[in-house]
Amino acid sequence: MRRAIALALAGLALAGPAWAHRGHASLSVVEIDAATGAVTITHRLAAHDVEPALAGIAPNAQPSVDDPDALRALEAYAGRAFKLWDAEGKPVALVHKRTDLDGDDVEMTYTARLPAGAAAVTVDSDLFEGAWADQENQVNVRRNKVTKTVVFRPGDAPQRVGFD
Repeated sequence: MRRAIALALAGLALAGPAWAHRGHASLSVVEIDAATGAVTITHRLAAHDVEPALAGIAPNAQPSVDDPDALRALEAYAGRAFKLWDAEGKPVALVHKRTDLDGDDVEMTYTARLPAGAAAVTVDSDLFEGAWADQENQVNVRRNKVTKTVVFRPGDAPQRVGFD
């Protein structure tokens, strides 16, 4: 009986790490200033998800956010993999502003500009969909203190977010 309990506890201890990380996800927040059209996009990622994906994103760099070449490649990749269109369907240029690293947290900030008063955008988040089959990208779009959320999984089409 004691042996069975000990084996069960050992199994739970080994299963703990697997249960602690069961998927791959990102959180992006798009903040739109309705009066000016200024847009700030913040991507929040886990370094333990990012670093294995760097082998494909930056094959000539070390797969680490501590490698400046890998980090520059990651910033460029995120600028391409996350897309925004205005209400007329015109692509919106994203400009990388900064990347903050804090332990396992990676936060990348981009800016953009929409026409003043824009009440809708179309969003597409393909972040890491080629790296992880279970990738899930949550995007919160905020305008005038109203937040709307869309979720992307590999293969999902762009989604319109309106504030009409």
